[in-house]
Amino acid sequence: MLLAHDTGAALQAAVELVNSGAEPDTLATTAWVDDWYARHRYTGRRDRDAAELAELRALRPVLRALLTADRDAAAEMINRMLADAGAVPRLVRHDGIDWHIHAVSPDEPVVRRIVVETAMAMADLVRGDEMSRLSVCADENCDGIVLDLTRNRSRRFCSTACANRGAVAAYRARARAAKP
Repeated sequence: MLLAHDTGAALQAAVELVNSGAEPDTLATTAWVDDWYARHRYTGRRDRDAAELAELRALRPVLRALLTADRDAAAEMINRMLADAGAVPRLVRHDGIDWHIHAVSPDEPVVRRIVVETAMAMADLVRGDEMSRLSVCADENCDGIVLDLTRNRSRRFCSTACANRGAVAAYRARARAAKP
């Protein structure tokens, strides 16, 4: 299944936000949020204060639960999130991005917009039976979320660092096994 641009973008943003909670926790400053917000091309209201930062930090376990849920549980969570936010999907174009869906006003707090955009993206995965695009990192010392947008669904690690650790561990295990 080919995912719409805004679906992939919202999922990538959510995965990065959730994974920011891994040690060392990188979601510590509004500057990090500013960079994340710009990198993922979010638009609309930003308060840039300690309360917003705290809300974003508190949102991570909620998004993690959604991203790691099975298909039926995800559907229930999505419905609840969209209803709680009063989401009304509409097509918009802005900032050089062609038609895509927004479901809440750009004046809403950033946390609400993230919840709704992530829920809308997850709805696409549920409808397309594409939940296998999300998993937990294959590195046994990591619980990061993996978003696999590859054609052959071969991504197993949340980051290059985890993939490198896995490759080094596999190499060392082969080397040990090869010694008489």
